[in-house]
Amino acid sequence: MPEIRPQIQLVLAPSTAPLLGVTSIFLAGTTTSTVDRDWREVLIESLADLPITIVNPYRPDWDSSWQEDITCQPFREQIKWELDMQLIWVRIIVFYFHPSTEAPISLLEFGLAARTKKSIVVCPEGYKKRGNVQIVCERYGLKLVESLEAVRQAIIDSSDRLREVLDSERGT
Repeated sequence: MPEIRPQIQLVLAPSTAPLLGVTSIFLAGTTTSTVDRDWREVLIESLADLPITIVNPYRPDWDSSWQEDITCQPFREQIKWELDMQLIWVRIIVFYFHPSTEAPISLLEFGLAARTKKSIVVCPEGYKKRGNVQIVCERYGLKLVESLEAVRQAIIDSSDRLREVLDSERGT
């Protein structure tokens, strides 16, 4: 009888829950609303059958008045949590640059994370700063894909442990 694989573990900000999946992924990138469905929801659905932890910085209680006020405790907590998760705790950071946004904070985070060499970057045609993103990916050997659909395989390819688990389930 085949083993039943657990579903993903989803960790939302500012949780400090232990990351239990075979690998862990932080969802970094465009947060501005677009006409498209939220990219994070789309990606989470496509990964739902994998034994991974997804760390999503989304906060339903976010108050836009917190931004730009470093004395605001929830703002500080959020930014520090995101930096810790991206740069210390997770194995893979998925950056998504939607063509209809500029995503300056995502670019900042991408610059900070590039040297860790643990990023998968989605940067479709039409993103205003695509050339910059492409050159940084090339310089640091980061995986660059054109669409959210390609992220699933890129995650599997970048995690030896995840590939081992999936191969054992397939009996290969």
